[in-house]
Amino acid sequence: MSRVSRLLRVWAAALIASAAVHLPAAAAPTRDLPDFAELADRQGAAVVNISTTQALRQARPGLPRLDEDDPMFDFFRRFVPRQPGGSPKIDPDNRSLGSGFIVSSDGYVLTNAHVVEGADEIIVKLSDKREFRARLMGADPRSDVALLKIEASGLPKVSLGDPGKLRVGDWVLAIGSPFGFENSVTAGIVSAKGRSLPQENFVPFIQTDVAINPGNSGGPLFNLKGEVIGINSQIYSQTGGFMGLSFAIPIDVAMDVQSQLKAHGRVQRGRIGVVIQEVSRELADGFRLDKPVGALVSSVEKGGPADRAGLEQGDIVLRFDGRPVGVSGDLPRLVGSTRPGSRVPVQVWRKGSQREMQVVVAELPDDKPRKPVLPMARPEVSPNKLGIVVADPSVQQRRDSRLASGGVVVEALRSPSARASEIQAGDAILAIVNRGVRTDLRSAEQFGRVVAALDPGQAVTLLVQRGDTQTFVPVRTLER
Repeated sequence: MSRVSRLLRVWAAALIASAAVHLPAAAAPTRDLPDFAELADRQGAAVVNISTTQALRQARPGLPRLDEDDPMFDFFRRFVPRQPGGSPKIDPDNRSLGSGFIVSSDGYVLTNAHVVEGADEIIVKLSDKREFRARLMGADPRSDVALLKIEASGLPKVSLGDPGKLRVGDWVLAIGSPFGFENSVTAGIVSAKGRSLPQENFVPFIQTDVAINPGNSGGPLFNLKGEVIGINSQIYSQTGGFMGLSFAIPIDVAMDVQSQLKAHGRVQRGRIGVVIQEVSRELADGFRLDKPVGALVSSVEKGGPADRAGLEQGDIVLRFDGRPVGVSGDLPRLVGSTRPGSRVPVQVWRKGSQREMQVVVAELPDDKPRKPVLPMARPEVSPNKLGIVVADPSVQQRRDSRLASGGVVVEALRSPSARASEIQAGDAILAIVNRGVRTDLRSAEQFGRVVAALDPGQAVTLLVQRGDTQTFVPVRTLER
């Protein structure tokens, strides 16, 4: 080998060595993504689907639609004459509303209070398709937590985690039944902690970007260890669907509620009788406070616990029972979690200096249950003999479903028969076949007339279109 060849070999080897030293950092092994499949496989069996049956009482003619707690309800009930026919008729209304999860192997299930609100019958369906009639042990509308009991043993149960260790940016996973699709799994990250929402003063919500939709209500939120750290409860949406803002009740808050529901069937919360507001930078400057912290007392209930303790309008509460009040939303949660009758220290800022006083916490009275947070869209109409609520299709629906020649659109299902026939909201009904005679449908009014003429318990066949597929579906009218 010539001297030149040897020099070329040495030079080439040096270039290769130099390139190896300067390999880009991206070539280094990257951290694996979370194993969501393994987590879902381990925890899915403890997640349940919850459906309810509620009796819909048909209002008497002449009686306006009023809540039973409306002051005018009793007036109309007593003084509007009854129509012939006796008592109001009752029709069943089956609704698949939400999710839940098993917290003990002997059959205790946690869900949202709004999922089971007003239910006459609650059905819990396990992942192995077994169904149980559940007993409502108690519901707390203020925290939106409900505790159910099913008669079973040896059930799979979830493990509970510590929401206090959760960090913004951590991966989380939800399992539930959005729109009735059982054991659906969605994942995302924690967006924020300790969120206060309007009219929600007792829960420091966990905010996530996990896809949550109607039907996910009451389902568990897991950390990557497979531990439940929250109950999915609310979404922020302008459309009724997922928009990237979901809120979960921290599991420690929920378990405190469930322990009281299990023991007493209700939850006791404290109150001190003040109205508060947030401390802005401008208010902090005005009250000579170094930084905007605490809860500014805007009014004090005369004769209430705070008044008796010496709190005044204009005080800024800095600490309650030794715990700091960082923002105004902290105070209701701290007071609410204090046992009524307890004497606790309260530190306030008044006229440029700190003062401490003792307040005896009173009990917060019960209030009316709130409306469901994640409701399914349901028209306020009386059910017909088939339990299928329909409407004339919009121009867009006609275009999307190719219904130019007719048909009606299903808006809601109000009977077990309709559900068993696998008709879904959004389907189009093109025709009714009654004793071999087919009637093509042109309007919702026509559908109502045809159904009204059917006999109780009569079997008919519907021509149903879903997407581009048409199929005949047998249904039976309700027994009356």
